[in-house]
Amino acid sequence: MTGPTRRETFLLGAAAMIPASAMAQETPRRGGVLTVHFATEQRILNPSLQASTGVYIVGGKIQEALLDLDAQGNPVGVLAESWESAPDGLTHTFRLRRGVTWHDGKPFTSADVQFTAMEMWKKILNYGTTLQQFLEAVETPDAHTAVFRYSRPMPQGLLLRAMPDLGYVSPKHIFETGDIRQNPANTAPIGTGPFKFVQYERGQHIIAERNPNYWRNNMPYLDRVVWRVVGDRAAAAAQMESGQLLFSPYSALSIADMQRLGRDPRFESTTRGNEGNVRTNTLEFNFRNPILADIRVRKAIAHSLNVPFFIENFLGPFAKPGTGPIPSVSTDYYPTTPMPQYGFDVAAANRLLDEAGHRRGAGGVRFSLRLNPAPWGEDIALWATFIQQSLSQVGIRVEVVRLDAAGFLRTVYNDWNFDLASGWHQYRSDPAVSTTVWYRSGSPRGAPWTNQWGWTDANIDGIIDNAATEVDPVKRKALYADFVRSVQTELPLWMPIEQIFVSVFNRRIRNAGNNPRWASSSWHDTWLAS
Repeated sequence: MTGPTRRETFLLGAAAMIPASAMAQETPRRGGVLTVHFATEQRILNPSLQASTGVYIVGGKIQEALLDLDAQGNPVGVLAESWESAPDGLTHTFRLRRGVTWHDGKPFTSADVQFTAMEMWKKILNYGTTLQQFLEAVETPDAHTAVFRYSRPMPQGLLLRAMPDLGYVSPKHIFETGDIRQNPANTAPIGTGPFKFVQYERGQHIIAERNPNYWRNNMPYLDRVVWRVVGDRAAAAAQMESGQLLFSPYSALSIADMQRLGRDPRFESTTRGNEGNVRTNTLEFNFRNPILADIRVRKAIAHSLNVPFFIENFLGPFAKPGTGPIPSVSTDYYPTTPMPQYGFDVAAANRLLDEAGHRRGAGGVRFSLRLNPAPWGEDIALWATFIQQSLSQVGIRVEVVRLDAAGFLRTVYNDWNFDLASGWHQYRSDPAVSTTVWYRSGSPRGAPWTNQWGWTDANIDGIIDNAATEVDPVKRKALYADFVRSVQTELPLWMPIEQIFVSVFNRRIRNAGNNPRWASSSWHDTWLAS
């Protein structure tokens, strides 16, 4: 294994990492409470219904998926012990773990997998609706076997890469009656995981306690996990320093505080444990606004933004310019040939706006737009202000409308009451997991982080579907190159900045960051040193 990258070295600062060999020799200590920074409250906590790091950070400790990732990023069984696939990709069989019970004492069976896959993943889950669109049935020949049958091939590699995020299972006996979306268990989850839900006091905290009947022998080590709701970044940093919080995930602190705490020997500020959650900053266009339906305007907006300047002056080593929806860390699918890009070019921006018929009027203003930034991180807020200031230079007046999480999700993805929006797209190992859904038409209204732009392209939909069902890896890669080329040309949204999330750990936490999606994973083996 190589040493820390330049970016990680910067994040760690003067505080040297505790050697892995030293940690490996320690005996896990039972007990203790892990306190976690919960920056943005969620409408639901059920990862079977909403794929989001804000949901996984809580729900991923209570509910479990069929698979997770091991330390090397390879699929490893959780609720599934083994799996096999037909060569044609139309049938995938999962052998389920025996002796697992839900937190209410009922047995976990293949009926739970069947119900969750067909009623939640396929119909509701924001990324699952696209991933599982060709899922025809889940057969249950016995209580511990689930056979997934597809009408078009599902590549095994894609399915296995998707399961850690899009394979969480919910109990059928809890959800089979009534409206799934309104079920109380969505905010008081019942799972099979190492921790049992206790309490959610909105605006205050969420509490989960050790599951004494957990299927992994002698785990978990922790007695309790408490997520403290702290929306103010400065207050969260202060609580990290005082010991009230031990972990702040997903770049939730200010950039300055992440850097500062990384120089404190009590903390580790690092991208380690987030390798499976690469993100890009987005700029989303609402095609229902006829101004933005004109590709010349969208390209002009992109040319107006000096992305390298923004990264250098506001994000520093935490980011680099993006080249499209598939980030450079995707060794399997990152395009090897140059794709259409939109460099900073004010003259080109002004020319395109003039050609589109938007001449400057009073005060040099061509037209006005509203921009809704997501409330997830400081970089999004800074990016929104930068967009506003940059577009004013080419005659576009921008009103920045800042909302809380629920308001943002409703306004952009359900009500469509926006012109521009900005947030994070997260890449999860394969483009078909959580990337192409931003572009493919047909997602249910209200599904977050999907194509809700009022834009449809039948050719691009076809490329997406063909890539998602192609079992030949070489052909899949070629199709994804076609996909990137097409969407970078049409520009229904833009992803010009690439980042990896930063975590800030108190060094008392052991086994932190030991897989590529650690903040989202179960923490069954996490423990606290004295």
